[in-house]
Amino acid sequence: MKFIQALKLMKQGIPMKLPSWGGYWSWDPEKETIMMHCREKDSDTGKDTLDIRETQRVEYTLLNVLSDKWQPATSENTKILGGTPTFGFGDAIKYMKRGMKVKRQGWNAENQYIFYIDPYCNKNFHVVEHASICGTLYPYFAIKTNYNGVVPWAPSQTDVLAEDWIFAE
Repeated sequence: MKFIQALKLMKQGIPMKLPSWGGYWSWDPEKETIMMHCREKDSDTGKDTLDIRETQRVEYTLLNVLSDKWQPATSENTKILGGTPTFGFGDAIKYMKRGMKVKRQGWNAENQYIFYIDPYCNKNFHVVEHASICGTLYPYFAIKTNYNGVVPWAPSQTDVLAEDWIFAE
């Protein structure tokens, strides 16, 4: 749903979030503002709940407001409420390009995850080691297997259409 609908629900007392968030936003009627309940303490303020007017990441916050993927935050889909946030493959690609590791919620192998390798600018991985895996210097997805191996990975149609992607901790 769009943010205008999410804001109306927040004003009715329903916490709202984006699919990948571990936290949520809620309306504070006394302060007449949105409170951002973060998955972890904000690195700039040291708080785990911020008034939206305190954000130090204005562009990021505004891009969130512009999203049309708002949903109610529940104990099933929000980490700080006891759940697990999930997202689609398009978001998984976006997060991998930012250096994050992802996996499917239903995968049995506990230590298995997918990550993105760009040999020209990826600072998180040893480029020479991973580039030699596929014999190319082109960007690609790799999977860390449950046997601690790293090999190139290509998604199946099931993976691409799945909405149960999660962050690998």
